[in-house]
Amino acid sequence: MGLFGRSDDKSEHVRFKMKEKMFSIGDDYWIEDHDGHRAYKVDGKAMRVRDTWHLRDEQGREVASIHEKMMSVRDTMVIEFGGKTATLKKALIGIRERYVVEVEGGDEFKVHGNIVDHEYEIEHDDRTIADVSKKWFRLRDTYGVEIREPQYTVLVLAITVAVDAMSHDLPG
Repeated sequence: MGLFGRSDDKSEHVRFKMKEKMFSIGDDYWIEDHDGHRAYKVDGKAMRVRDTWHLRDEQGREVASIHEKMMSVRDTMVIEFGGKTATLKKALIGIRERYVVEVEGGDEFKVHGNIVDHEYEIEHDDRTIADVSKKWFRLRDTYGVEIREPQYTVLVLAITVAVDAMSHDLPG
């Protein structure tokens, strides 16, 4: 039985533990792997004109940058990772809160479910590539991210940070 209370054999899946609302501008926050080791650091930058976070690996190398897009009509975050740029926007149509992530080069990801309660999926090409859930933990402020396709790990974690910031209106 692993960190997420599952005993299934999904060895290709990557799992992380995150803390709800624990990161704000100026605060640092560690994302732990399934063994409880620090895997990525969310580094909030204070005193900036816009909200900014840097996602760093365990050696301290920046693997993604997440920041608000200034002067946009609707909530938008920009994610820079691996030499690419992705734009995360709130979807305008729909009853439930949804997001669309457009990666330069044409890839599109969809984020949908109960965003505020951390019960949602991230999809790419009509298949679920990641699940986010609080159900895997008993701790009130903790939720998990299970990534089904590890090649998207950095992008999925950056999307999760951006969605959490946008859905909880973290102060800058």
